[in-house]
Amino acid sequence: MKKIVLILISVIAVTACTDGLKQQEKRADVVRDSLMQVINQKDAELNDIMGTFNDIQEGFREINLAQGRVNLSAPGSEKMAKEDIMENITFIQRTMQLNRERIARLQQQLKTSSINADKLKSTIDELSRQMEEKEKQIQELEAQLKAKDIQIEEQTKTIKDLNTNVAELTASNEQKTQSVNRQDRELHTAWYVFGTKKELKEQGIVKSSQVLRDSDFNKDYFTKIDTRVVKSIKLYSKSASLLTSHPADSYVLERDAQKQYTLYIKNPDVFWSVSKYLVIQVK
Repeated sequence: MKKIVLILISVIAVTACTDGLKQQEKRADVVRDSLMQVINQKDAELNDIMGTFNDIQEGFREINLAQGRVNLSAPGSEKMAKEDIMENITFIQRTMQLNRERIARLQQQLKTSSINADKLKSTIDELSRQMEEKEKQIQELEAQLKAKDIQIEEQTKTIKDLNTNVAELTASNEQKTQSVNRQDRELHTAWYVFGTKKELKEQGIVKSSQVLRDSDFNKDYFTKIDTRVVKSIKLYSKSASLLTSHPADSYVLERDAQKQYTLYIKNPDVFWSVSKYLVIQVK
């Protein structure tokens, strides 16, 4: 009899250890998934910043080419048609203005970004310095045009009118940039939750078999995500069903090696078009 008791105690102990290890593995998976979401978010921010930086560099390249076309010291440049000169000057003015706006946007992107990069800040300072040098060159070019009695019509904005300080432009564009960024985040923000039937009822998410019927459900129980980044949600359950409405062809539920479900969102725009809230019941 004692042997049977000892055997039973051993079995219970082994089972408890196994359950404990499974719980630890689940918690580790949740932490890993959260870290991956943060990493993907930072990648998206960095790609946006680098896109603006590349636009600025391309702007400088185009300005340099246009300057070369209005190089009055080059042989035969005095014969250059007035219309061509005006066209190139107008192009330079417009591109200079665009680059000022891009630099201001880049400063705002880095300010509101979760990326803390001193090198990027130094790069922006260098771009601002290059912009100041370029403005001086354009002023010199304007002086050369005046010395040769090449007049630009009044309706064409002069370079001097567009010589706006980058710092002032940053201040004037900051509110607009913040508004655009906020609207973009809101457009791609969604919330999801998965839990047992009991858990969902306790949080007020499910009431009388209806989902999100009232507005007093526990919103803090949901996980907030960027729909451009999160394309899959691991459910850690062998049973899963979506309680909110989402087009059937926009997602798929697949089992892993442990027969546990993962939700894969194939078409995020379509999937979140009906509801920005996702509720999944598991067992």
